[in-house]
Amino acid sequence: MADLQKNYIAGDWCAGASEIENRNPSDLSDLVGIYAQASADQLDQALAAARRAQTEWAGYGMERKQAVLMAIGTELMARAEELGTLLSREEGKPLAEGKGEVYRAGQFFTYYAAECLRQLGENADSVRPGVEIDVRREPVGVVAVISPWNFPTATASWKIAPALAYGNAVLWKPANVTPASAVALTEIISRQDIPKGLFNLVMGAGRDVGQRLVESPQVDAISFTGSVPVGRGIASAAIQNFTRVQMEMGSKNALAVMDDADLDLAVTLALGGAFGGSGQKCTASSRLIVHEAVHDAFVEKLVKGAQAMKVGHALAEGTQIGPVVSEAQLSENLKYVELGKSEGAELACGGVRVERETEGYYMTPGVFLNTTNAMRINREEMFAPLAAVIKVGSYDEALHTVNDTNFGLTSGIVTRSLARATHFRRNARTGVVTVNLPTAGTDYHVPFGGRGDSSYGPREQGQTAREFYTVVKTAYIAAGDPA
Repeated sequence: MADLQKNYIAGDWCAGASEIENRNPSDLSDLVGIYAQASADQLDQALAAARRAQTEWAGYGMERKQAVLMAIGTELMARAEELGTLLSREEGKPLAEGKGEVYRAGQFFTYYAAECLRQLGENADSVRPGVEIDVRREPVGVVAVISPWNFPTATASWKIAPALAYGNAVLWKPANVTPASAVALTEIISRQDIPKGLFNLVMGAGRDVGQRLVESPQVDAISFTGSVPVGRGIASAAIQNFTRVQMEMGSKNALAVMDDADLDLAVTLALGGAFGGSGQKCTASSRLIVHEAVHDAFVEKLVKGAQAMKVGHALAEGTQIGPVVSEAQLSENLKYVELGKSEGAELACGGVRVERETEGYYMTPGVFLNTTNAMRINREEMFAPLAAVIKVGSYDEALHTVNDTNFGLTSGIVTRSLARATHFRRNARTGVVTVNLPTAGTDYHVPFGGRGDSSYGPREQGQTAREFYTVVKTAYIAAGDPA
């Protein structure tokens, strides 16, 4: 039996009220570990400790904070192969993606380490003679981080790093599907020069630990990434205490392929954007909007490319698509396949469960043809290795279709026309726009977030993160008589 992996509460590793198993979705016989589930009392203990530790941490000098974040980031990057292997083993994404995610997580910490030294205030003269004004930012306080399973290390890091950099305490509730990556990151953080209780890992089900966390008046801010229904519930709970919230939720991203597009490039972008990470990305290209002039040629290349993608064990050499994360996710994916067929879409390839040498949740990438934007498969986030092609007759129709959604996270266009690219950048109603690039894949030093049902609250990442993790204080100072 594997050793019990514990929660990290008030500076100590603690067993919980119960435990869960974590199994490898590539090989269900592989037990990754046993993970403790925090109790309500432990959560309250963590909150109290965080409140005390935050005041001490806020008083640390800038260079002392900077050294902590730099050490975390440097270790993550140095151990990217080891921890990326663990990530891929428990989540199912191909090993190269797992290692890349851990390395990117390290870059978030080193970026915000630098931000520790770049926290400049503002000053101004008052409209009143002899009065000066100082405007500065202070920590918001205790931050609850609720992170998803699809990027268990990176998404958590782009929340935790700025929270710490700007002087806050953190309670982290990771997704219960990927606890191993959470424990690994916490172990690194636990060894740093931080006050006891500043950082807490509380694992458990959302309906238990998560709900109590977002309802707590001891939490000053909540940063959440997950589904729209859960986001609505968090917002409803948070407003009772006027807790500030930052939420990145669902998406239905579109890649528009124009009649002047480089088709080989377009297909490469579509395959990677739609099926990378088994389609389990908030930035995945699930709608492929294709001009009728190139539709047939694009579809032929797309289907051939999808059929050629290797589905296999996440740690196996050459795997391009690993398993989906869980049995529940696989079941939901297959329901969408049947839904698409019932709506009249043609399943050109894939979309079926397959067996490999080891028992796992394997599914082939599926391409729907003859779809309309009114179909549910084009309205709802499937979070699956499934993409739907929508034929359009013009650029204007393509842009309208891109924007015809309740979501608005990312969108992209493939075109050789500078005029079209410029118009699209300015008129696509998404928080992120790409030109001749995949819709999936963003940088850590610039804002990230969407519109509509995709996001709520201040943007994440880059210097924009300070809008969420800090509060503004304006001070008025009487200069007095110099004599």
